[in-house]
Amino acid sequence: MKVVARKSWKIKEKFEEYFLVGTLFFNVVIIFLQVVMRYCFSNSLTWTEELARYVFIWQAWIGASYGVKKMGHIRVEVLAEKFKGKNRILFDILIYAIWLVFMCFLAYTGTQLTLYVASTGQLSPANQIPMEYVDVSVVVGSALMIWHLLKNIASMIKQYKKYELEV
Repeated sequence: MKVVARKSWKIKEKFEEYFLVGTLFFNVVIIFLQVVMRYCFSNSLTWTEELARYVFIWQAWIGASYGVKKMGHIRVEVLAEKFKGKNRILFDILIYAIWLVFMCFLAYTGTQLTLYVASTGQLSPANQIPMEYVDVSVVVGSALMIWHLLKNIASMIKQYKKYELEV
């Protein structure tokens, strides 16, 4: 039973990585198929371009959350470099808190948009996919970013407390 629990934890821990690699592979295959059909057979597939676009939207949101998880987002350090030691940690906590508020706003607004689109029954033109499946990527990506931001802020608070004990 412990082996199953460890495997399921690993899958949960690496969900974003697995998702990004899988969807990247999927997108490469369908775009390659589109290119082959267009240039070799002079017959374009209508569904591949639209599907690739929607998968890419999901990749962008899940990729952004993965960036938060790894603390790998690009940021301007000009102001942050003015702070040292515990003040730098406090500054970073403030920046992450502001980012967290924005992500909460985005998750809320994305939910409202998704619910509205779902109520209209709008479908994508080529594949007839319900458009809320695309729009919910904003909600999922924002929720994952909120989770990772909270974990990062908690880690920074621990680091700040540890710094306080050392000094």
